[in-house]
Amino acid sequence: MGIFNRNKDNGAEQAFDAPTTVLDDISGSYTIDPSHSRLGFSARHAMVTTVRGAFKDFAGAATIDTANPAASSVNLTIQVASVDTGSADRDGHLQSADFFDVSTYPTITFTSTKVERDGDADWIVTGDLTIKGTTKPVTIEFESTGSARDPFGNLRVGFEGAVAVNRKDWDLTWNAALETGGVLVSEKVKLEFDISAIQSA
Repeated sequence: MGIFNRNKDNGAEQAFDAPTTVLDDISGSYTIDPSHSRLGFSARHAMVTTVRGAFKDFAGAATIDTANPAASSVNLTIQVASVDTGSADRDGHLQSADFFDVSTYPTITFTSTKVERDGDADWIVTGDLTIKGTTKPVTIEFESTGSARDPFGNLRVGFEGAVAVNRKDWDLTWNAALETGGVLVSEKVKLEFDISAIQSA
């Protein structure tokens, strides 16, 4: 999984600074830090561009066991009303019964059912993703992006992951046909996770 940003001045792609690693063994209990994490998503709009958004209000915890990955676990709760795509009108539509129906289903949850490890850096997390009262299994591949002791004495670990899902599997079926063919919103949605977690025990 590459970690790049684009230098707008010369168009060259440059890697971020190398991650730090202060722990060889990151086993322990962690709490996700929402102020330094991002739960994002992206979808094609009118089949010509990609619209991106994120949920701003969420909470989660993880137990990491490097020696026995199967003993690891993750849980996450997202407040759907916190959806932010940069457009108040679009956010309101996403919160409506056409999409998430926030008044009836205010949260999205993810609870892991299986955790595996592939090599030293990669983790594969399978779990139950519940949206609008519908629960489906999802498998997300995460890359460990390092560990660090922050200026406040917190021990942090980082992970990045992504997975593509079909929103219709969770009854997110609203769409509009285009006169030129195709639909307004893609069925495929990419979920993106940039996680910073603080060791709690």
